[in-house]
Amino acid sequence: MKKDLLSVAELELADFDKIFKKARQLKKALKEGRVHASLKGKTLGMIFDKSSTRTRISFEVGMYQLGGIALFLNSRDTQIGRGEIIADSARMMSRYLNGIMIRTYAQASVEEFARYAEIPVINGLTDLLHPCQILSDLFTITEKKGSYKGLKIAYIGDGNNVANTWIEAAARLPLGLALACPEGYDPDCDIMDRSIKEAAEGIALYRDPFEAAENADVLYTDVWASMGQEAEHEERKKVFKKYQINENILKRAKKDAIVMHCLPAHRGEEITADVIEGPHSVVIDEAENRLHVQKAILEILL
Repeated sequence: MKKDLLSVAELELADFDKIFKKARQLKKALKEGRVHASLKGKTLGMIFDKSSTRTRISFEVGMYQLGGIALFLNSRDTQIGRGEIIADSARMMSRYLNGIMIRTYAQASVEEFARYAEIPVINGLTDLLHPCQILSDLFTITEKKGSYKGLKIAYIGDGNNVANTWIEAAARLPLGLALACPEGYDPDCDIMDRSIKEAAEGIALYRDPFEAAENADVLYTDVWASMGQEAEHEERKKVFKKYQINENILKRAKKDAIVMHCLPAHRGEEITADVIEGPHSVVIDEAENRLHVQKAILEILL
């Protein structure tokens, strides 16, 4: 792997497998109660421009379980929030910390931070990409299905950072991806165009969610209005009404299909309560695996 984890598009096939192998080992050690303090004496700085539940808990607990320390850095409480340039912050923090995780708005900010930092930088989420989430999702799929190879993933909903990252993953891995998004809410066109050319198994964008879900091994969705889009919520509910994962959509997928959602979920909107609480759902396992996969990323990079 490279010094940083900014995007899954930068990973090779061997990098995915290395992360998943390490995650399996760390998950097994934790379940067996074995101490694995590989990052003893190491410190991770966690910069949050966006609030979080799973990202903060999983990284903070992960560092603790690996013997290290995680520092929560709200940008409003640091000089970053008062106008200090990214280059100065990155170079200065490199003298104090062993790694940095950033959850922010602009992908360019994370990339600039990594350019100037002498230590690993991990993208905890941007408006464009969410690599740690999709790596955790892929790890969950390997647990439930044995492998991601040759599977069909159907993503239904908003063409947001999660959709963009699934597209990048489909360009790197031997799996098929079908997306269903309403017109005007498509994934990033540059990511889509580039990834379609690179994808071995194919990437397709549909307007009909039933068409995308046909014979799928995995049904995946996310909220219709992401953080910062709250003012659009009511309008989006009208636009996305047909893009709900429910029993009718589930019937179009394979009988043993699994249902995934990166959370938080709005039951009755992008997914129905009976599906997210039903036997096909692996949503809580998926959330748990953020901890194990991110521990693997931390151990590999730090």
